[in-house]
This record gives sequence, structure tokens and C-alpha cells, in this order.
Amino acid sequence: MSVFDGVWQALAGAAMWLAGALGAAPSVPGFYQGYVEGEYVRVGLPAAGTLQTLAVMRGQRVAVGDLLFTLDDTAERAARDEAVGRLRQAEAQLEDLKKGRRPTELDAIAAQRNQAEASLRLSESELRRSEQLLAAKVAAQSRVDEARSAYRRDQARVAELTAQLATARLAAREDAIAMAAASVATAKSTLEQAEWRLSQRAAAAPAAALVADTLYVEGEFVPAGSPVVSLLPAGNVKIRFFVPEPQLGAIQVGQKLRLSCDGCAPDLEAAVSFIAPQAEFTPPVIYSQTTRAKLVFLVEARPVSGAERLHPGQPVELRVVR
Repeated sequence: MSVFDGVWQALAGAAMWLAGALGAAPSVPGFYQGYVEGEYVRVGLPAAGTLQTLAVMRGQRVAVGDLLFTLDDTAERAARDEAVGRLRQAEAQLEDLKKGRRPTELDAIAAQRNQAEASLRLSESELRRSEQLLAAKVAAQSRVDEARSAYRRDQARVAELTAQLATARLAAREDAIAMAAASVATAKSTLEQAEWRLSQRAAAAPAAALVADTLYVEGEFVPAGSPVVSLLPAGNVKIRFFVPEPQLGAIQVGQKLRLSCDGCAPDLEAAVSFIAPQAEFTPPVIYSQTTRAKLVFLVEARPVSGAERLHPGQPVELRVVR
């Protein structure tokens, strides 16, 4: 129960007690004294830090998304930049694995294969000549064997360079590419976390509201979760009043009430939004048939329009719209 609740309950109870003591009739049904109350939205951030910027002041009205304040974000920006660099590195490694070797490297392997093919042609010619000389009984068998060995060696060298050239044109192995893709996904998740932490260093207005209070000044250290700005959206303004038990039957949820207060517009209305399920004694007395007028119920109403013209703590009069 707020201080206003206690004050108004005491006033309502004192008035009814005085009326009963003087033998006066109970208050006229449909006319009630109440006060304005606000449900404040206290905006803070989940992490601690030094208040860097306070973009609003008390009494200012803000729209949805307007900047309220920021905390120092030097460490978070550095972490975000590092995450961006790691992601770019991982993506570059993945793209590199998907490609073959560079064109100059392919050209070098192709040149080596051309040399090997030339050697193969030469060794093939030497082998045929040696076989002819052996058939003419001019050359020894050992010379033919040497020529055949050189020919087979050159054949193997050409096959080796052909395979190297084909492999150089291929991407990396599938498991290596999959591992690099996983590294990219991890780097993206790290970047998302870093960006989220950076976004949590600034607070924006969750609704159009009045800045009711600012609780820190620039340069102060703000603990984690501590509210920095207190907002009062128009939809969070309500009127509280107390209805004596004999008159409770005349009030129901949704019922329209006409508001009046000092300096208020004449067209203000509210609708009953809540009726307390339990009664309260004001002041405490022993319930009896003769003192039941002292039994009151808390009732809350929400302004239908003009809520921004009402201020918490402001006394108002409410009349039932017939």
C-alpha cells in the first residue's frame, strides 16, 4: 500500500466516522473522492557501467524508441570489432578451401608436366633406337634395359604431374570444408553475442511517456539492473478511490465515471477497471449493522482520454455517468 492509499483511506474513514457520529446520512451515491496514481516504468540495463550520456530530463515527453541514456561501451565495441575480424578470417579460409590453387601455381605444374612429356618422348625414341640396334646385334642388352628404365621413369613422372595438376584444380577435402564452415558459424554466433552486448549499453523508450524522474547523472557508475530513468506512460495513469460498502452495488467494472479536479478540462472521463475483492476498515472498527458504512472497498479506474493531463497525487472527484 502506498502513502497515498493510507492518506486517502484515513480521510475517507474519518469523514464517514464523523458523519456517523453526528447522525448524518451516508454520502450521496455516485460521488466519490479519489486521487491519481501512476504505474511507473523504471528503465535500466542488465549490465553495469558508467553513465556516458543522459539524453532526457525530467518533465520531457518521449516517443517510442527515443534514446534515454547510454553506458560506456568501449570494451563492448572492441569485442564487437574483434568478432567481426574473426568472422572475416573464417569466411576467407572457407572460400580458400573451396577453390583450387592459384593460376600461377597451376601454370608451374603444367610447365613441369610439359618438361616431363618432352623427356618421355626422348626416352621413347632412345628405347626404340636401342631395340633396333639390339636386333641388328650392334648394341648390348644392357643398353636396351637402361633405355626401357628411363622410358618408364619418364612415364611415371608425366603421370605424377598430371595427377598433381588435377588435384591442384580441386577444392579441399569435404571434411576440411565442413570444419571451416563450422568455424564460420561459430564466428557468426560470437559476433551476434558481441553485438547484443553492445546494444545493451543503450536504452530506448519502450512507450510514449513522460519522463517522471532521472536517477543518475552523467559520469556516475550504474549497477547492473539499476533503473536510470523513470517513465510514466499515459496508459499507466489510474485513479484510486474508496466506495462505502452500502454503495458498492452501484459500481461495476467498465462503468463510466466523470472526473473533475482543479484546473482540469470538463470532458475527462474514466472507466472502472478494478474492484477490490476484500473490504477494508477505515478506521478499524468492530463490524456491525450500525457501523457497516465504515467498511470500504478499493476501486481503480483508468482515464478514457486526457490521461496526460493528470498528475500522480492529484485529488479528483468522480461521479457515475448515468
